[in-house]
Amino acid sequence: MKALNANRVLGVLIAALSLVYLYAAYQIPTFPIPRPIDSDAFPKVLGLVMLGLSVWLFFERPEARGDEAALSLGEQARRWLPVVVTASAIAIYAASLQTLGFVLASFLLVAGLTWFYGYRRHLVNAAVALAVPLVLYLVMTRLMTIHLPRGLLPF
Repeated sequence: MKALNANRVLGVLIAALSLVYLYAAYQIPTFPIPRPIDSDAFPKVLGLVMLGLSVWLFFERPEARGDEAALSLGEQARRWLPVVVTASAIAIYAASLQTLGFVLASFLLVAGLTWFYGYRRHLVNAAVALAVPLVLYLVMTRLMTIHLPRGLLPF
């Protein structure tokens, strides 16, 4: 039997999570009127993709890397900094979504993370970070009649 490495442990954990998610997805009721794509289609596809990727992760060979224990504490912290910053930014985004609104909160998330990850063309960054959430907001609220938080903006 092969030894458990980080990929195998994560693969098993993600597979278990995806099975619970798939169970919940299959509990979503379907509409009585037949349609090609029902409301339960996306969650089921997402759960199956997550399960497939967890199996792939389980069988993936680990990279040959240097010993993690040999890294200094500063180098280990530097490796985890992007994960911590991104997770914190998403948590702040979720907390501020109702107050700031979808467009403004999404603009700040996208602009802030692209700046953090080193993209330095600030005008292009600002244009894309504003245009994408604005187009998504207009398409979802006007065409698809999905309610998104308006926040501080007047539209």
